[in-house]
Amino acid sequence: MNQLAPYATLVMRLAVGGVFLRHGINKLQNGLPATAEFLRNVGFPFADFWAIVLIGIETIGAACVLLGILTRLWSAAMAVEMVVAILAVRLSQGAGFELEALLFAGALALVALGDGPVSVALRFKKT
Repeated sequence: MNQLAPYATLVMRLAVGGVFLRHGINKLQNGLPATAEFLRNVGFPFADFWAIVLIGIETIGAACVLLGILTRLWSAAMAVEMVVAILAVRLSQGAGFELEALLFAGALALVALGDGPVSVALRFKKT
């Protein structure tokens, strides 16, 4: 195995977490009502609830992934979010879904890889 391979997890965390965080900050700036309205427009029931979940995953979850805290858990949530985004939003609109597919693949890789050797969580793990 390449000596640098374990650090690929850090690069993946920074990429996936960074993109999710950017989108989460956008949603926060636009406000919860705007996010809920978008979800209503694409046919989501309980749009207010799902808007909170979406913003939580894309901000709190993204920050945790960036730091390497509960990476598998948050990445699994991100992967599910991307499947829903592809199926319920992008395909129904006839739009491309390259970004969502790439984020899905990255999140799925992080589910498999976990926090990695360069993470805050490593500090709290038993040796």
